[in-house]
This record gives sequence, C-alpha cells and structure tokens, in this order.
Amino acid sequence: MFLDRIVAAHRAAAARDTRTLDQLERAALAGRRVRPFRAALAAPGMGVIAEIKRRSPSKGELAPDLVPAVLAKAYEDGGGDCLSVLTDVEFFGGSPEDLAEASVACDLPVLRKDFTVAEADVYDARAMGADAVLLIVSALSQPELCSFRQLANDLDMAVLVEVHDDEELQRALDAGAKMVGVNQRDLRTFEVDRARAERLAEAMPPGIVKVAESGIRDAADVARLAACGYDAILVGETLVTSPDPAAAVRMLKESAS
Repeated sequence: MFLDRIVAAHRAAAARDTRTLDQLERAALAGRRVRPFRAALAAPGMGVIAEIKRRSPSKGELAPDLVPAVLAKAYEDGGGDCLSVLTDVEFFGGSPEDLAEASVACDLPVLRKDFTVAEADVYDARAMGADAVLLIVSALSQPELCSFRQLANDLDMAVLVEVHDDEELQRALDAGAKMVGVNQRDLRTFEVDRARAERLAEAMPPGIVKVAESGIRDAADVARLAACGYDAILVGETLVTSPDPAAAVRMLKESAS
C-alpha cells in the first residue's frame, strides 16, 4: 500500500532524528511571523489552495523543473488564497527548500504538505516558513493526532486535518479540528472517488472550514463542490501542468461564483 510505505519511511526517519525539543522549538520560533491560513479560506467565495508539486507516486513526474518562487507568484497573481508545498523528498520530489523559497516569494499563507508523524515535523514546518501543517488521520493514532494539533496551535499555526471516511471525520472532530480536508483520492490505492466529498460535507458541523482535495480538474468540479458547501479546494496536478498557472487559478476562482 502506498500510504503504509510512505508513512513507514517517515517514521523511520523520525526515529533517526537526534535533535532535542529545545533545539527544534528555538528554530521554529526564530522563523517569520505566521500568516493567517484558516482565515484566508473562511472568507466568502471559494478559496483556492494552489499546490507546488513536482511529482506523485500515482502520476509520476508532473513538473520536475518547476521554480517554486515563480510558481508561487503566478498563483498569487491568479488570485490564489493559500499555497500548499510538498516537502517530501523521496516520494514527491519536494523539499523544505521548495517551501522556504515559495514562502518568501509571495504573501500567501503556506501549508506544509507532508506526512507529519512526529513533533519534530511540526516544529520543522514552522521553522521552514509554513503557516499550516497537514495531519492525515489514517496515518496517526488518536493521541498523536490530538498532540500534534495542539502543538501546531501552540506555535500559532493552522492545521488541515485530512479524512477519507465517516470514522476518520469523527476522529478529526474529536481531536478538535477546525479545518477538515476531504481527500477524494484514496491514499492506499490512489483511486479518486468524487462522491466522497459530497457525502462527508453533509456530516460536518457548522463552523468547520471545509476543504476538498484531489481530483479537481475543471469548472464543473469546482461548481459541484461549491454546491456541496465547501469553503476551499486544494489543487495540484491541474495547476502545475498548466501552461498558464495564473490563468488556471483564475478559472477555478471564477467557476464557483
């Protein structure tokens, strides 16, 4: 299974990390001021989290030679609300340097898109310039989910909690999630199920910022998700493979209005 293999690799790397929590905290707090990620998506209209992504395990190379600073600025010029930057090296071809470069190139809040499996991952996200972290429910125990969400909160960062089914949604809510991402792609098989987002949107209580992830390609997809009550979409492949990323972001924004 893709997810199991990726998470196992990240847990092995975390086990080899010899840095102390004091060292990690000092590095995290030395970073720039946090930008308001969740607030950027809670405003009226469909928010767009535009992703910087070089490759994926399911599709292979997407944009291996992208320049994070150039792409980040294009997303901002197109009206994007936030950035998502892949920092996983082995499976997605990203890096912490990609996030740091994108973060200073524009004023958009930035999500560190990675497989958070340890406290160090949360501290590192803050240190490299992220304003939000991703917590994938299926990759974490409930105590880890609660602990990492609280740590991110203590560091003034937002948390996007990713779910795939009703049980995971309940776990996210029990952990205090305020922003929930429904991944339409099954991270174990990488198949896309567009009905999932519609089904889970109905189960979310008021006050949750709802984000739809993966498999979002065109205006019809955006309009469907807007009708379901989603506040934002996270889009990667469609944008990084577009010849005009700014225009592609603009199209997504206009599709929901």
